Amino acid sequence: MYLFIVNLKKIGIVVLALGFVVGFILVNIFSQLDSKSEKMGCFQEPGCKSIEKNLNITHFAFGVVGFIIALGAYLLFFYKGEEEILKRLEENKSKLESDEKFKILLMGLDESTKEVIKFIKDDEGISQSSLFLKVKMSKAKLSQILQDLEKKGLIKRIDKKKTKLIYFSGKW
Repeated sequence: MYLFIVNLKKIGIVVLALGFVVGFILVNIFSQLDSKSEKMGCFQEPGCKSIEKNLNITHFAFGVVGFIIALGAYLLFFYKGEEEILKRLEENKSKLESDEKFKILLMGLDESTKEVIKFIKDDEGISQSSLFLKVKMSKAKLSQILQDLEKKGLIKRIDKKKTKLIYFSGKW
C-alpha cells in the first residue's frame, strides 16, 4: 500500500512538470499567433481566419493544461489523505477480524464464563472485586472461572497492592 502512495507522488510530480512544459509551449504559440495577427492587421484580412481558429484551439488547450496541472498538484499534495484512508481501512479490517475471532471463542465457552470474559474484554484492567460486583455468581465460582481462563491464556491477572487487575490477553 505504501508503495502505491509513493508512486502517486512520483506520478504527480511528472504530471505537474508536463503540465508546465505544455503550458509554456502554448504560451509561446499564443504569442507567435498574436504577433502574426498584429503584423497582418487582422480581423479584416481573409488570412486571419486561420489565425483566429488557431487562437480558439489555443484557448481550449489552455483549459486542458490547467486540468493537467490541477491533477498533478492533487497527486502531489493530497496523497496523504489517501494514505490515511488506507491506514484506517487496515485498522478496521484487523478490528473486524479480532471481533470475529472473539465471537468464535465465545461459542466454545459456557454461559457464566462468557459473561465473565465479556466484562473483562469491555473493561480492561478491571479489578477482581469490581468484576465480582458486576457478575451474578459466588466468589468461589468467579475465582475458579478466572483460574481456568488464566490457564488457557485468555486473561492475565496482575497483582496491584491488595487487589488483582484482570486483562484480556487476546491470545487464542
